[in-house]
Formats: sequence, structure tokens, C-alpha cells
Amino acid sequence: MSIPAAFQNSIAANPAPGQVTRAEIAFCLNMILFRDLLERVPEGKAYTEDVLQQGGQVFFDHGAVRTVAIEQCGALPAGEKSITRILEPLGYQLYETYPLPRLKMTGRSYVHKDLPEDMPQFFLSELHVDQFSEVFQQAATRVVSTSTDPLDTTHLASLQTLSQEGLLAFDEAVALLLAMTRCFARQHATPALSDYEVLRNESQEMAWICTEGNAFNHVTDRVADVHALTLEQQALGRSIKPQVEVAARGSVRQTAYRAAQVDRVFRTPAGCVVMPVPGSFYEFISRDRVPAGGHNEKLDLGFDSGNATAIFKMTSVEDSTVC
Repeated sequence: MSIPAAFQNSIAANPAPGQVTRAEIAFCLNMILFRDLLERVPEGKAYTEDVLQQGGQVFFDHGAVRTVAIEQCGALPAGEKSITRILEPLGYQLYETYPLPRLKMTGRSYVHKDLPEDMPQFFLSELHVDQFSEVFQQAATRVVSTSTDPLDTTHLASLQTLSQEGLLAFDEAVALLLAMTRCFARQHATPALSDYEVLRNESQEMAWICTEGNAFNHVTDRVADVHALTLEQQALGRSIKPQVEVAARGSVRQTAYRAAQVDRVFRTPAGCVVMPVPGSFYEFISRDRVPAGGHNEKLDLGFDSGNATAIFKMTSVEDSTVC
């Protein structure tokens, strides 16, 4: 993975011995979550191995997490707050908001204050349960109301320290890092198959959350030419989306593999059953530099609601098989 050059030296103004900056902790978290996704998405792992064999590196552009905007989330804060309570102390800030009305969701991107162009972004989405049917709302409540919280009072205190000072002692940083990693998983109990079917009938996205929770929905490699890459991956026989999604402004282009199939356990009155469902996937993005006033330019770090809606379909049941 491409590592920001800033980490060759401390980015803290006056680093004390044995202290770790918020940016260093944030990047370590991203590396762990990236590796976790590769173990769950075989095509993403195969692609990464290809890059390594060719002497290249992956540039981790962003990871995506799905959340549920519902008050009955068990021990977890509702919606994206379960994740932003981690991101904000790590130095992330809201960048843009993206309405996703067709999915009854809202997406928000978060960039890192210290290294906005070099650090992976987070794309958080919230599903608005109150916009669905009453039976859907009841099923969603039964699923997520069993959620537990991986963070205890010690971890929350460390986040508070990190928020105020931007630094943690090494051992404290490691303990917090391990706890934060556990936040990017499914926190609720094994769902009932009947609830999963109700949710899937109205929202493929909520059905995905039902089995996968807050795991990384996808990670994304920032590449120079996503169109050329699509042709290369098609030639290799991989399940790359044939159509590249282009933002209305033209400076952001995206495509992805279809979601990997994973086996998940469901409860039924007769006992537990195992079924294949869509898991996570691997995405690609190209970003252009755009005018930033005067003779200056900046990397277009934004997304596009249309692009996001199309990319979200990579975890739909009807789109989860290889072309």
C-alpha cells in the first residue's frame, strides 16, 4: 500500500518520545481494515497480488461503511454516529453530503484534516428506516436492537484524549486501535431468516447490513485510468462492472467488481441454516485535479450521488453473479 510521505517524519509539531499522532493511528486503522476486506473478497486480493507482482502499490482512496438511522440500536449510537465518534478524534471531518433518494439513504464523505489528499477517506451511508413500511421497520428493529458496543469507557476516554491532544502514548494507541478495528464488523446477533427476507424485499442495502453490519462494504484503489483498468480486468475474466460511472462534472470515474458471495447463518424456527449472500467488494476510482482559484489546483476529493447509487448495486442479489 502507498504510505503517505509525511509519515517518514513525524507530522506532530513537537513529538514526544513514544507518542503516536492521530494521523498515524488513522492510517494504521485503514491498513488493518483494508487487509480484512482482502481476506473477504478474493478478486480484490487477486488484483492486489497482481499489482505487487508488477512492482506497483495500491493507493487506498476510501473505504465505505453502511449504517442504520434508527434509535433502537442496542448499545450502539444510532446511524453514522457509531462510526463518526471514532473518525472525528482521528482527525476526520465532514467533506460533502450526498442524498441517495432511490435507496432511501444519505451518504457522507469524511476527509482527514492533516492529509486530505493522501489519507483514505471514509464514505458513510445511513439508511432511513422510517421511510419504509411498518413491517420493514419492525424487522430492522429486531435485527439491530441486539447490537453490542466494542468500545468500553477506557476506549472512549482514549478517544477523548486523542480529540483534545491529537496524540496518544504508544501502548494506549495500540489498545484503542484494536478496539476500533472491532467496530467495523457486525455488532448485532444472528438474524432471523424471516427478518432478512422482509428487509431484502424492500432494501437490498438493509439486507446487506443485516448480515454484514458495519464491516467495510468496499475499499477502493485510486488509479490513473479506470477505463483502461476495466478493459484489463475484463480480459482477465474478472467480474468488473462493464460500465464506468462518471460524475456529472466529469472529474471522478468509478467502477467495481461484483460483491463476493459469502455464507451466513440465519435463525429459523427449525434451527439455524446457512445461505450464500452478497458480501463486500473492491472498487476502483480515478480522480482529476481541478481548478482551485487563481493558478492553483486541487484533487477532486468529492463523489457523486448517481455514481454512488450505481456502485451500491454491486451488493444487490441480482447483481452478485459474475457476468
